[in-house]
Amino acid sequence: MCICVNCKWVDRCKTYHDVEEKHEADHLSLTPDLEAKNPFIHVSLVEESKGEFTMEWDVRSCSSFYEEIGKWSKLRPGLEIPA
Repeated sequence: MCICVNCKWVDRCKTYHDVEEKHEADHLSLTPDLEAKNPFIHVSLVEESKGEFTMEWDVRSCSSFYEEIGKWSKLRPGLEIPA
């Protein structure tokens, strides 16, 4: 899972904005203004069905990470946390 969902800066982060684009997800912010320091993005291929694959993008570590449990959920109440 992407650590960003529990980061204070998730709605301001340019790296998370890029991950949202890769997942074709709605953006938390259209104008992020924070450049993440040393993000490590893990990309994996996931088989959806026979012969069809999707790519999963997750930030696994980041020097800018500042834990705020549930930050993403506070911004999108009632929605399922992206996996």
